[in-house]
Amino acid sequence: MGKVDQEEAAKTTINALFAKKNEKLSAAMERTSDWIFSQEIPSDVTVHVGEVSFSLHKYPLVSKSGYIRKLVSGASDADLCAIEIHDIPGGAEAFELASNFCYGINFEIGIENISMLRCAAEYLEMTEDYAAGNLVTRTESYLNDTALKSLSGAVTVLHLAENLIPMAEKIKLVSRCIDTIVHMACKDNQFSLLGKTENSYENGNSSTVPQPKPIVHWWSEDLTVLRIDIFQRVITTMMTKGFKQYELGPILMLYAQKSFRGLDIFGKGRKKIEPKQEHEKRVVLETIVALLPVEKNTMSVSFLSMLLRSSIFLETTVACRLDLEKRIGEQLGQAVLDDLLIPSYSFTGDTLFDVDTVQRIMMNYLEYGMNGIEFDDGYVSPLPSDMERVGKLMESYLAEVASDRNLTVSRFISLAELIPEQARVTEDGIYRAVDIYLKAHPTLSDMERKKVCSLMDCQKLSRGACAHAAQNERLPVQTVVQVLYYEQQRLREGMGGESPAPPRKVNIYSADNHQPSDELSRLQKENDQLKLELAKLKMRLKESERQAGGDSASAMSTPPQSSNKPPLPKKSFINNVSKKLGRLVRADLLKPPARTRPAKDRRHSIS
Repeated sequence: MGKVDQEEAAKTTINALFAKKNEKLSAAMERTSDWIFSQEIPSDVTVHVGEVSFSLHKYPLVSKSGYIRKLVSGASDADLCAIEIHDIPGGAEAFELASNFCYGINFEIGIENISMLRCAAEYLEMTEDYAAGNLVTRTESYLNDTALKSLSGAVTVLHLAENLIPMAEKIKLVSRCIDTIVHMACKDNQFSLLGKTENSYENGNSSTVPQPKPIVHWWSEDLTVLRIDIFQRVITTMMTKGFKQYELGPILMLYAQKSFRGLDIFGKGRKKIEPKQEHEKRVVLETIVALLPVEKNTMSVSFLSMLLRSSIFLETTVACRLDLEKRIGEQLGQAVLDDLLIPSYSFTGDTLFDVDTVQRIMMNYLEYGMNGIEFDDGYVSPLPSDMERVGKLMESYLAEVASDRNLTVSRFISLAELIPEQARVTEDGIYRAVDIYLKAHPTLSDMERKKVCSLMDCQKLSRGACAHAAQNERLPVQTVVQVLYYEQQRLREGMGGESPAPPRKVNIYSADNHQPSDELSRLQKENDQLKLELAKLKMRLKESERQAGGDSASAMSTPPQSSNKPPLPKKSFINNVSKKLGRLVRADLLKPPARTRPAKDRRHSIS
């Protein structure tokens, strides 16, 4: 044991002597540098860094830089007077600071230059092997003691190190910054959730309380300066460390809003964006969509709609757009009309709004609804309130796009047929959309007008809509007669007539019907599935016709003109009878009887 102790003591003594010797040598080198400057000795070497040249002295450089020492000692010419350095991290600015350190010139190490100083010191091999307290040691001390002690400091260092890769990766500067950011972010997130749980869910049942609403952390804005690939690494590392996915929503929203600021996604004109910038934004968008939380209701529909508009505008991958359409479809009950008014960016004379995208979104909603939720007593569809909201939303959308002259009859009908029957409390919304479509397309044939009007169930029109439809000259005569028949039947029932009432449809969503029939549920589900499959087949047929038909397909999709057909006489016998019956119905129903036509509101009102 004594011999081992003696050996350890000898090693300690030798190390101390070497350290003392290095300190003396370093002090001697600094005095030599001072003497060189004081005597104004001419430079003996020129260092070319890119396009910048530095006239320096060999001795101060080789005394602290192992890289330059190897160049000088390995040169065949003893009077080496020029050195070429082209790939130093940080370029000429970083080399200038490193050379100042070699000469002993004081300068401030800060957050703004620590990244390139640390990488340049590693490149020039300015380690303890060549001088005590060399630049690698100095920069490491600053990183550990100052720069990486705060989340904002770590983000700044990481952001400035983005252009210093691969050296920043080699010295693990990037990974250290990411670990610091993730550690502090998760710590702050746990503290925020703890306080929020104590205040908001103190008396709640954990099994029934939904996910807490995400909050915007104070450091979320700091992460938006990072490049998208570095930002993705930070986010994925946060999730592996336990950061909740639904808490990522505000961070992704801030990053997306900053990245797509100024992007014209409202279809006001043709694309005004450089190809390089378009590619960069496309990569950003596809990465953000890939990072979206998988849980439902973690992102707002308006934000998802903004991403979808940007995705169509930037022409991202089909998988990216389909993912956004599916997410919007699953939350369609939370959407408003503006979320669905997606402009058409084709600029080829097509419809003003992207009807096909909205049709796929609605199909996703129906498919999500048919998947349903499994309870102990079997299959349950979405709540009726949610379906009614979606029904009203789609009726408003139909009325908005109905005035587009390029919207064909087949596309209008296929979109209207996707609205579930149980979502239509009344047919007033469908009637308003049909009336606007007929007004905007006056050249439709009689057969086409009948097809359009067959979308609505005249038996479910309100009294006001019936009174308007009875005098609507745009409707086919058969539709007007059908409206008057059902209104007269309703009038007789109200007066106590013996006319049999129409059979009441069973509502499987009613609160009074706690045990719906299994057979009725099965038939309802099969009916919805058949409708959805039919809509899918129509969509596929439409896409194939577009790809194969070209000009012929566009010609086929144009509604046939009926200008050559002689117009129907305005005052026929059936027309006069319809008007008289309409006046009688209105006189019995309206108090006091109103003989004026309904006032015109906005363009998608009943007019």
